[in-house]
Parts: sequence; structure tokens; C-alpha cells
Amino acid sequence: MDKKKLLDARNIDITLNRLARQLIENHDDFKDTVLIGLQSRGIHVMDKLLHILKSCGIENVASGTLDITFFRDDFRRRTSPLQPSMTKINVLLEGKKVVFIDDVLFTGRSVRSAMDAIQSFGRPAEIELLVLIDRRFSRELPIQPDYVGQQVDSLAGDRVSVEWKDQNASENAVYLEFAENE
Repeated sequence: MDKKKLLDARNIDITLNRLARQLIENHDDFKDTVLIGLQSRGIHVMDKLLHILKSCGIENVASGTLDITFFRDDFRRRTSPLQPSMTKINVLLEGKKVVFIDDVLFTGRSVRSAMDAIQSFGRPAEIELLVLIDRRFSRELPIQPDYVGQQVDSLAGDRVSVEWKDQNASENAVYLEFAENE
């Protein structure tokens, strides 16, 4: 697969800082807000946002991680068993503003699964969605992000990957991998 770098480390930092400031504009002191990183790749974006928020003087932001494995509509259709990750939500979400955080929004099915899964932790007052990358023309469900780092137009067979240096990549980067032409 051929691939093209969409964002380098510098542009990812700029994008994450912009997203953090948008969150600050909309959530002020975050006292009624909970950030939820969707397992597994959304937690990396969330951790970086939490670090930026802390550097802006906003500490003690409630956060957690949510595994959606058994809420997916395709988990019984896979040839190999899925390996669930850990859900860690130590706060009641009843009446809170929840912000789901993920790296790439593609079909919308993961977000729909997250909305089903989150109900086990209370009924949020509202749910917002923050994504680093929005593959906007690939949606299968009517789900749109509230906060978008970058929009990417790609073909169905293409793949967008987000790589993090602290996750054994050579650098922080976002790549578009083109599908093989037949």
C-alpha cells in the first residue's frame, strides 16, 4: 500500500492544541464534563488533550476509557475472537456532559456502539464527539463530530492510521494509505 503523510508531529501538536482550546471554550472549568477515550486508539488522543488542558491551568478533568467490543454490531461475525480492553470510568455520568474522544471517525459504527455502552454508567445530559481525523464521506450512520482536528476525503478501501511515538512509532504522524489498484 502506498501511503501519504497527512499530518506530521508539529501539525498534530497544533491540531491538538486547537481542539483543547475549543473544549475550554465550550466546557469552561469542566466541572460537569467527563472526557471518555474510546478504546483503544482514542485514549492516546485523550491523554494528549488532558496534558494540554493541564498546561492551560485546567486540572482534575474527569476522564475515563470505554471499551465497546461487545456493543459492536459485528463482534459475532468475526472469524477470530475479539480481545476486549479495559473500561475505566470512576465517575457517575448521570447529568454530566460527556465528550467521546477517538482518533479516526470512519463509518460511525464505533460511536454508535459507544453510545450504547455508556448507558451502563448513567444517563449523560449530552454527548459530544471529538475526533482527530474525520473521514467525512465514509459514514454509514448519521453521526457527525462536534470537534474535528482534520477532515480527510478518501476512498472506501483507503486506510487512515494515526501513529504515536510513545506507542513504538518512529514519530507522531497521520498517514493515508491508499488501496491497491486492481
